[in-house]
Amino acid sequence: MGKGFFNVPVAVNEPVKSYAPGTPEREAVLETYKEMFNSKINVPLYINGKNIETGNTRTMSPPHDHKHSVGTYHLAEKSHIDDAISTALEARKSWSLMPWEQRAAIFLKAAELIAGPYRAKINAATMMAQSKTIHQAEIDAACEFIDFLRFNVQFMTDIYMEQPESTSDAWNRVEYRPLEGFTYAVTPFNFTAIAGNLPACMALMGNVVVWKPSDSQVYSAKVIMDVFEEAGVPPGVINVVFGDPVMITNTVLASPDFSGLHFTGSTFIFKELWKQIGNNIHNYKTYPRIVGETGGKDFVVAHKSANPEHVATAIVRGAFEFQGQKCSAASRAYIPTSLWSDVKSKVIKDVKSFKMGSPEDMSNFITAVIHEGSFDKLAKYIDQAKADANAEIIVGGNHDKSKGYFIEPTVIVTTDPKYTTMCTELFGPVITIYVYEDDAYADTLKLVDETSEYALTGAIISKDRYAVTQATEALQNAAGNFYINDKPTGAVVGQQPFGGARASGTNDKAGSAQNLLRWVSPRMIKETFVTPTDYRYPFLGE
Repeated sequence: MGKGFFNVPVAVNEPVKSYAPGTPEREAVLETYKEMFNSKINVPLYINGKNIETGNTRTMSPPHDHKHSVGTYHLAEKSHIDDAISTALEARKSWSLMPWEQRAAIFLKAAELIAGPYRAKINAATMMAQSKTIHQAEIDAACEFIDFLRFNVQFMTDIYMEQPESTSDAWNRVEYRPLEGFTYAVTPFNFTAIAGNLPACMALMGNVVVWKPSDSQVYSAKVIMDVFEEAGVPPGVINVVFGDPVMITNTVLASPDFSGLHFTGSTFIFKELWKQIGNNIHNYKTYPRIVGETGGKDFVVAHKSANPEHVATAIVRGAFEFQGQKCSAASRAYIPTSLWSDVKSKVIKDVKSFKMGSPEDMSNFITAVIHEGSFDKLAKYIDQAKADANAEIIVGGNHDKSKGYFIEPTVIVTTDPKYTTMCTELFGPVITIYVYEDDAYADTLKLVDETSEYALTGAIISKDRYAVTQATEALQNAAGNFYINDKPTGAVVGQQPFGGARASGTNDKAGSAQNLLRWVSPRMIKETFVTPTDYRYPFLGE
């Protein structure tokens, strides 16, 4: 047992490398990418520190070259999920008692492994398996993941230091215990950092985890587990399973020891899980914690005082980086009539300058969407916009899945502020713009607030401070992360804690102490130094 009050290294954000031509990081990641692309890997389940091969496999293919196989992964049966749960509960006996500084050291080491020897590998895996450009992979799989690991350790110590007042005759102290039982992490395809952080932050606080990554993110999930294993995460603390999400979830949620869900994914699925947990509530030993970050229909609002170039760049970057497959991506915009001509011409010029193709060619700004289901959905909405009288495609609009799932970045302009693509989450490189009269700014803000069920991110662009103040107040419930004179994407751990409300989730702010507090159960301890020996209080005296 360690003795002392320990200070952890001060968390700092990992610098983003440039990957400019001729840099060593560019050469390293391209070499690693080629090696991965031209070989095949086998990804087993990972239960109790052991690789489990079931023989029932699925193929992994890059979205930008879907006929090419880079390996297979194994699917779990119900018995494997039962094993993962029992293994986690057994591991909890030791893990929950491990001194906090030992847990901290494991995840700080994981951060340094990603910053150094695993950087090219985790970035190349994300480029290949999720079709991210090197810049998008670097800010996600490397930098954001590193930041989560470092800052979570610092936030953990901040939480532990939060203690009640004591007096001379009684010492009051709070233990921040891990949840009783095991937790369940369900992670998405679009951010390797999120996939790693959801199980890691719960484990850091002393919990044990059953983790189900997205089927479309298995390749980089394997790299994450390699990092965790090398960093020293003990067997059974984080168990990774792939397969039928309904079977896996039903098995997990049926256990009386289930104590928490950490979820990022679709709003509908999250609501169904919430309902399922509610229906099972009498079976659980405790009230499970439910944390979710779900969908978004994120907005850019321009005021008439805005610089058209600022507006256009916010739209282009916000809507089309990583093919619009960010929960925070701009997917609807409101532009005043007086600015529209200038904004329109710059947006069209920028989009036409995009190159699209494999992320291996680093001159490409756009690559493929994640899978055929996403491609087909996006193509349907784009083709419908071509046919509708109240919508016009001003740039883009083409799509081709013969080699990869390529959707051309598309800008739709509509005369109907409630047009379907102004309201529906598409999760792709499509943005819809509504042009409003300059003097209808207040009404437009009300429209922005009422159009979508979501409330994740949004941006106001204006030189007029009164207009900024007006928007900040009018849209206070429309976005959990609100940006002034910027695009609505790019939250940085430790600087902009991320999350939204309404149908966008529970707003528990990943990358902050608020999130970690959901994964502990405080125990208040009062120790009295001189114990009373008589029940009588002074008021009873004669």
